[in-house]
Amino acid sequence: MRVPRRRLRLRWVAVWIALFVVFLGELLGYAWVRMQCVQTGYEISHLVQEQQRLQELQANLKIELARLKSPQRIARIAAEQLGMTMPSARQIVVLP
Repeated sequence: MRVPRRRLRLRWVAVWIALFVVFLGELLGYAWVRMQCVQTGYEISHLVQEQQRLQELQANLKIELARLKSPQRIARIAAEQLGMTMPSARQIVVLP
């Protein structure tokens, strides 16, 4: 059974078109995946910078907390702002 040339040529054209569509689909899929990778890389870079900024802020806040809790500072504020002084020996009461 012999297939006419025109029909054979149409089959080849259909095969080539199908292959081209598959190739184009793969190309678009690869481009999309690549763009997602680049976008994710940018997001990771931004988040790493944000993490470093927050760690520096945390370190600064820990230093400030230590400064605010220092006994010398508390004693100075108690004396200057609140008028408190160390008790004399007569003011100390020892409980049994």
